[in-house]
Amino acid sequence: MLFIYNLIIRIVYFFIKVIAVFNAKLGLFVSGRKDTFRALESIKTNDKVFWIHAASLGEFEQARPIIEQLKSLYSDYKIVVTFFSPSGYEIRKNYDLADVVCYLPFDTSKNMRRFIHQVHPDLAIIVKYEFWPNLLNELRKTKTKTLLVSGIFRKDQLFFKSYGKWMRNFLSAFNHFFVQNTSSIKLLNQIDFKNVTLSGDTRFDRVYKILNQNNSINFIEEFKNNKYTVVAGSTWKEDEDLLVKYINEVATDEEKFIIAPHKIDPVSIETLRKSILKKTILYSERNNVNLKNYNVFIVNTIGILTKIYSYANIAYVGGGLATGLHNILEPATFGIPIIYGDNKYQKFNEAHELLALGGSKTVKNNKELISTLVELKNNISLRVAMGNICKSYINTNIGATNTIIAYIKQHIQ
Repeated sequence: MLFIYNLIIRIVYFFIKVIAVFNAKLGLFVSGRKDTFRALESIKTNDKVFWIHAASLGEFEQARPIIEQLKSLYSDYKIVVTFFSPSGYEIRKNYDLADVVCYLPFDTSKNMRRFIHQVHPDLAIIVKYEFWPNLLNELRKTKTKTLLVSGIFRKDQLFFKSYGKWMRNFLSAFNHFFVQNTSSIKLLNQIDFKNVTLSGDTRFDRVYKILNQNNSINFIEEFKNNKYTVVAGSTWKEDEDLLVKYINEVATDEEKFIIAPHKIDPVSIETLRKSILKKTILYSERNNVNLKNYNVFIVNTIGILTKIYSYANIAYVGGGLATGLHNILEPATFGIPIIYGDNKYQKFNEAHELLALGGSKTVKNNKELISTLVELKNNISLRVAMGNICKSYINTNIGATNTIIAYIKQHIQ
């Protein structure tokens, strides 16, 4: 089966390179990988190395509290961080706690032999669910200490199918699995993996620390002007269509809206802006204007959404109606109610749990979003109750990082 996989992966990569000529994101995916091995030349043979791999930005946020502790505890080690997706690499390519940030090479046996040889990690940490057969095979062959952190397993994954034995074998590359829920433990136990710890999700540790940083933004404070404010973060067109309908047809001038779209290219931003009938201003236009006179603020930049959530009365988190739900833990840590689409949140454990606890609500369409926004605006006690649930949820789930670091301390000399 590995032979067939390698054949398929080569064919897929060929077509990706062809399509990349016409697709900007795939262009970054391909061109960025040309620099991987050159970037790794700074890693010398006698260096001690921690290597952390994250698929994209969300997984990086799960890795971040671990990286911070490793840097503090093991200052003599170099840290290599790799990404699979441009959406993670492009935002964190200058991350200051890493000695090298680069793309993970495409998963061919030749690439992975070269990559592991060049990095020669004393410890490999893979976040959540990056299971590349040639990579895992090379880690296993080189007997590299390897951990999975913040892992989630689902019964529909190939590992747990009758025909998935060839893929199950690669899981033996992991010395230990740190998982988010008990169902993951049960699934791994069923296929005879007992080296599993229920640690939870390291993102809780990350977002908990956010409360201790300075979250003030002067221009957001001026825009808000002490009025009721809805912050919509990481929105896709499917989310924006619903929000704009509410803004145009239902919202009063006493309501403020801050929208931070996932796509911030000029065409997407201008399309969104033109669809809104209320007075709207962009982040890039914020200087030398009276911001309190505007109803809608569109954030056409990256890196400030987390702080902006601190100004929200409620948060709408995007992706749940599109490709997949974005981070709901960031607004939750500020103790505010959360709304997200009722379509693409099933793979996110925190979305299920907060919904069951009553800290969040889901919406399928315009009618549901309008009724939910109206209800939350008019019912202060409900907002407070939901916000308290969110804050309590964060507080009771911190500690995954300490569990993982304790294991590392025992196994790294």
